[in-house]
Amino acid sequence: MIIETSANQLYFVTDYEDTNLAHVWRGLRVKRSKTIDGYTVIGKREEMVRNVSDFFGVTAENAGAVIEKIFHENGRPTAYIAGEEGSGAFFFGLRYGKGLMYMKDRPRMNVFWQGPTGGFDWGGNASRVFTLCYNLQYPDAVFRRFPGVEGSAYLVGGLGVNYQRADGIVLAPVRAGVGLRLGASLGYLAYSRQRNVIPL
Repeated sequence: MIIETSANQLYFVTDYEDTNLAHVWRGLRVKRSKTIDGYTVIGKREEMVRNVSDFFGVTAENAGAVIEKIFHENGRPTAYIAGEEGSGAFFFGLRYGKGLMYMKDRPRMNVFWQGPTGGFDWGGNASRVFTLCYNLQYPDAVFRRFPGVEGSAYLVGGLGVNYQRADGIVLAPVRAGVGLRLGASLGYLAYSRQRNVIPL
């Protein structure tokens, strides 16, 4: 259960017994969650660096470089998706992926994605993907099409990032793997609850 106070701060009702970390609302102890602009954020910079480093098997220095850039441009995420995908293209192709979404005080949720890709890409791709999500108020909000943001692709510390944006929600997929793509991916990715063979 989520409640909102008159100060527009979100609280999650729990059986929280540590009075130093809890607040009282109508007789119920509630655990306070950090909010920024009305969104509950997840993970400090150090935590995200550690997660990315462990997930990709890269050094903390390389992980820190890419997280530093994403945090500088977007701040702390409201969720993240850890998964893997396969794709291959020479100018045009398809991409499919599957992962788990992690969101504060929410159960983990399966997420699938698929879509055509285009642009100045080369090489096959079999990679792990760690996606930072911004401005998600609830997990199901991710289930939609996300066009790639033109000119947003960059490579930092051996990890590639390009932004996707739709209806105020921003996704920042971090990729590494065999045949890591470089260049402008002008296609879209559609996120869904189940795998779709044909991108929608």
